[in-house]
Amino acid sequence: MENNLDFEVYKANKIKRRAVERELEIIGEAINKLIKINQQIKISYSRQIVDLRNKIIHSYDNVNDIVIWKIIIKDIPVLKNEILNYLS
Repeated sequence: MENNLDFEVYKANKIKRRAVERELEIIGEAINKLIKINQQIKISYSRQIVDLRNKIIHSYDNVNDIVIWKIIIKDIPVLKNEILNYLS
C-alpha cells in the first residue's frame, strides 16, 4: 500500500517526474559509454537502459509513469548493486 501512495505522490509531482526522467537519461548515457569502452563489463539489461534513455529523450510525451515507477522500485536497486560490485 505504501508504494501505491508513494506512486500517487510521484505521479502528481511533475517536477519530481522530470527530475527522475533526467537522472534515468544520465544513467542511460553513462551505461552506453561504459559498454562502448569495455564490452567485458556486464550490466543487466544494459541495452534496455540505453533504450529507455532514448525513449525519454526522443519520445518524452509517451513516457509511462507506471513503467518509470517500476524501474525506480525494482531495477535501480539491482543496477546499484551491480555497479557497487564492479567498484569494489
